[in-house]
Amino acid sequence: MSSHAASGEGHRKPHLLAHSPHDNVAVAVIEGLSANTDAFGVVTENNSTFEVAVRHDIPIGHKVALTDLKAGDTAIKYGQDIGKVIKDVAKGEHVHVHNVKTKRW
Repeated sequence: MSSHAASGEGHRKPHLLAHSPHDNVAVAVIEGLSANTDAFGVVTENNSTFEVAVRHDIPIGHKVALTDLKAGDTAIKYGQDIGKVIKDVAKGEHVHVHNVKTKRW
């Protein structure tokens, strides 16, 4: 993730929000985030920005992979472990119950 705030992108409405620069998933914050969108995102902890090419339609509130994730990896959101990746997920793909499971059970 890189910071583009100096280029004026801080005024764009984000498609995605991540909470920590350590997150490897971000949340869709708009309705109708469509596949093949070059989504603009903001990291709320430090106001840095990023872009990711979204590969699937992503419902609002659902997650997008910010990096390639392999089965066995840990999904990180809010800078915290939110689950185990159970199926490979490419950068820009939908992250949800079909490819990430809680480690609680």
